[in-house]
Amino acid sequence: MSILRRHLLTRHSVLPGFGLALGYTLLYLSLIVLIPLSATFFKTATMGWPAFWHAVTAPRVLASLRLTFGASLIAATINGIFGLLVAWVLVRYQFFGKKLIDALVDLPFALPTAVAGIALTALYASNGLIGSQLEPLGLKVAFTPIGITVALTFIGLPFVVRTVQPVLEELEAELEEAAASLGASRLQTFRRVVFPAIAPALLTGFALAFARAIGEYGSVVFIAGNMPMVSEIAPLLIITKLEQYDEAGATAIAVVMLVISFALLFAINALQWWSARRTREDL
Repeated sequence: MSILRRHLLTRHSVLPGFGLALGYTLLYLSLIVLIPLSATFFKTATMGWPAFWHAVTAPRVLASLRLTFGASLIAATINGIFGLLVAWVLVRYQFFGKKLIDALVDLPFALPTAVAGIALTALYASNGLIGSQLEPLGLKVAFTPIGITVALTFIGLPFVVRTVQPVLEELEAELEEAAASLGASRLQTFRRVVFPAIAPALLTGFALAFARAIGEYGSVVFIAGNMPMVSEIAPLLIITKLEQYDEAGATAIAVVMLVISFALLFAINALQWWSARRTREDL
């Protein structure tokens, strides 16, 4: 029966046959993704291993990589926690101004990154509305790694909210009511019923926010301060090297970022697949 159904779906498919569709897919991905990325590797290969190792292990490069990936990880973690909270409030509660808040979540998508960076800098500078209140307490945000984390958190929030929100909307409230009727506390209900269902989506949103933060430039460059060894992010260092006509050094840093990003995203996707499989087995 399943073979017949698969045959009927194949015959009446709107798209062309598998071979032709796969060919167009691979061609499109090659033109948009694979060829540009392979060009980066080919350009780096002209350096030779000693020159490449010297370029990527320079103290300034290592400091920028630590800051970029560290701030991105912290920002994605913050968005994972509070993005889930925002999605929960938007799905489970009715209140005045809900549609406005729901629209504001998408603001980082629509707002140009340079505008976001200027706005955040104006707010968190020592003479800004928020920064002037924090600096007397000994907390300086603008032109520090903290400011970078704030900017990356700002641009990454919608990824978590918009990924988790549809899953929460489809989650049946009767499951929670059944757990409560069996004597489960709110924490037990969330841990055993709600969280397993939303965990794959939450991991996806975390991965998207993390990946977006790693390559962010426009909203960070204004609030970072761009001090070498202190608040200089890796994308800015790549731009600096390109301005100095050091294309091989810039591509070497880009290759390191690409490899680390791919490894982290692969690990997150593997964890997501394992979590979804465990959820299916439990059901």
